[in-house]
Amino acid sequence: MSHFQTFRREWLSNIPTELMSGLLVALALIPEAIGFSLVAGVDPKVGLYASFSIAVVTAVVGGRPAMISAATAATAVLMVTLVKNHGLQYLFAATVLMGVIQIAAGALRLGLLMKFVSRSVMTGFVNALAILIFLAQLPHLVHASWQTYAMVAAGLGIIYLFPLLTNRVPSALISIIALTAFTIFSGVKMPTVGDMGELPSTLPFFAIPQVPFNLQTLQIILPYSLAMAAVGLLESLLTATIVDDMTDTGSNKNRECAGQGVANIVTGFLGGMGGCAMIGQSVINVTAGARTRLSTFFAGGFLLFLIVVLGDWVKQIPMAALVAVMIMVSISTFNWSSVRNLRSHPLSSSVVMLATVATVVLTHDLSIGVLTGVVLSGVFFAAKVARLLGIVTERSDDGQTITYRVTGQVFFASSSSLVDAFDYQDVPPLVRIDVSEAHFWDITAIGALDDIVMKLRRHGAHVEVLGLNKASATMVERFGTHQNPEAVRSSAH
Repeated sequence: MSHFQTFRREWLSNIPTELMSGLLVALALIPEAIGFSLVAGVDPKVGLYASFSIAVVTAVVGGRPAMISAATAATAVLMVTLVKNHGLQYLFAATVLMGVIQIAAGALRLGLLMKFVSRSVMTGFVNALAILIFLAQLPHLVHASWQTYAMVAAGLGIIYLFPLLTNRVPSALISIIALTAFTIFSGVKMPTVGDMGELPSTLPFFAIPQVPFNLQTLQIILPYSLAMAAVGLLESLLTATIVDDMTDTGSNKNRECAGQGVANIVTGFLGGMGGCAMIGQSVINVTAGARTRLSTFFAGGFLLFLIVVLGDWVKQIPMAALVAVMIMVSISTFNWSSVRNLRSHPLSSSVVMLATVATVVLTHDLSIGVLTGVVLSGVFFAAKVARLLGIVTERSDDGQTITYRVTGQVFFASSSSLVDAFDYQDVPPLVRIDVSEAHFWDITAIGALDDIVMKLRRHGAHVEVLGLNKASATMVERFGTHQNPEAVRSSAH
């Protein structure tokens, strides 16, 4: 495919839908960015500038078209202590370093690590995020007036019923416009976007963080930058995979790592906080029909236009309208079939999914939840493979020879079973260990083979290991001890 065809596919396909989707996302980003700024303990403009910058830059250099990246809660919670103890300028410096680390991750092709995240972990991640999105709306609903509940209900009604008339315009956008117009002209008093925080009235500008350029500064910001880079990449790569599934298209995960890094470097120099991909806004964008980079670029650009030029109008948007949109997002994001599949899927898969959901919801930390799920997946997989190890014993008619035929995978989880399968009491003069149908994966497996051979030799047997494949033989040659002449002589005494 030529560069022009690629550009046309990624930027110029179905332009009206892309612009409408971007407009809807821009409106949804405003309260989120303000809220995340407050979480981090910084001025709302820091989160708003970050959302503009990250969205625009990732639209150009990122690896997943139509995915929305901006200031997020996942990274905001990691900044609190840094801002409190060292100030805003150190946050900007940490954001720049965060970007450098992410570019390095892309260069090292760490995006390939997504292959080790199982479907159960992905499902748990999505479900947990859907629950967190819904829980984040509760502060706007608890102890609210009946007008707020009525507005949220009306917003949800428009969102789900308007598509029966037409799909040319995103129903969520119609809901926001209709409810805003109603509150303005009816004079109903209820919380608005303006109540969340002061919107900036000036454009962001380039500035180098005002911190000392020395080793002490690096020691201060490096731990925060590493944590933000890791969490940001994890959430971005998981979100990219989800958007891949929703759109039936692929993405370049390593390019996304580097793209996130470039975006955070630019953001740090523009006075913004670090961010990453946002699954909620990405779902809004894709559900509204977006498929190209144009929607992401327009979302970021129009966000800046909204807050700087149309700030007086944006302030009047009722929070109930945006709450309705986010409730729709949480409902759409949750994988409802996973609840039905709890009975039919393997128990281990269900445990991994539920553990991921529970950990994320309890800790509000996506990285811990996903790490929990990945570790459990690895444990269950290792246990399953270990059970496939088989040992068959054949003794000669004269009782002078015994052959152990080993089949399956020998590694740290199955090595103890291999050792226990041998009889070290009734040992004939000749013992053959046939491993032609087995594979030795690690030094624990090689150590187990050494233990078996040395034990049998101590009981007077001559031991022959037969059928090692090339890879296993290389492992034995490098790490094994039983084949060494000194080991043979010492076991004979």
